[in-house]
Amino acid sequence: MHGTPHIVSDVMTPTVAAIGRGAPFKEIVRVMQDWKVSALPVLEGEGRVVGVVSEADLLPKEEFRDSDPDRSTQLKRLDDLAKAGAVTAEELMTSPALTVHAGATLAQAARTMAHAKVKRLPVVDELGMLQGVVSRGDLLKVFLRDDEEIAEEVSREVVAYLFPSPESSVRAEVSDGVVTLVGHTRDTSLAAVAARLVRAVEGVVDVRFDLTGPHGSREHAHAPADQPPSAT
Repeated sequence: MHGTPHIVSDVMTPTVAAIGRGAPFKEIVRVMQDWKVSALPVLEGEGRVVGVVSEADLLPKEEFRDSDPDRSTQLKRLDDLAKAGAVTAEELMTSPALTVHAGATLAQAARTMAHAKVKRLPVVDELGMLQGVVSRGDLLKVFLRDDEEIAEEVSREVVAYLFPSPESSVRAEVSDGVVTLVGHTRDTSLAAVAARLVRAVEGVVDVRFDLTGPHGSREHAHAPADQPPSAT
C-alpha cells in the first residue's frame, strides 16, 4: 500500500489572526468580528502559541454584567465568574492551548476536535510556533475529491493489492463518493479487509460490494462502518 493520507498542512489556513497576552477585551472582540472567527490563538515572543481565547470565554462578561449570582452559582461557576471580570487575553485564555501539528493526518485532527468539542485548532510546528489554523470545514474538504480520483486510488491501492488479476476481475465504481467493488474473485472473504482499506481512502463516503466468488457464491452488500461484511 503506497497511498499517502492528506495532512493538516494540506488544508489549513496559513494566514490567520492572533493576539498577544496583553490584548484588551474590546480588541479581542473586534478582531473576532473583523476576521469572522469564533476563537483566536494567543501568542508570546516570536509567535509561540500559549493559549486560545474563544467566544465562550468572552460571554460571561455579558451574562453576569447586571446580575448578582447567588452563593451556589458562585461555587459552581468560579471560572466563568473570573472571566466575567477579566480584561486581557491572558486572563481570558484557555491555557495550555489545544493544538495540532502541521504533519498530523486529518483523521488525527478530527479526533482531537471531536474529543475536545472545538471547531478549530491552531496549527504549530515542533517549537509551538503558529503556522496556521485548521477548522472543521477544512477537514471536510477531502470529500470534494472527484469520483474518478477516488476510483483510481482504490483501484491502485486496494483492488490491485487484494484482488490481483488474473485470479480476480474486480473493479471499483464510484458515485458521489460511494465505492462499489464489482466483479469476480476467488475469495469473497477478502471483502471484510477491503471494506476497511477502502474506507481509509480519503473522500470515501461508503463502501458496497457486488462480488461473485467460486461456484457462483456472491457478496452483494452494504458495508456498515462498524461491521465489515461477512463472507458468503
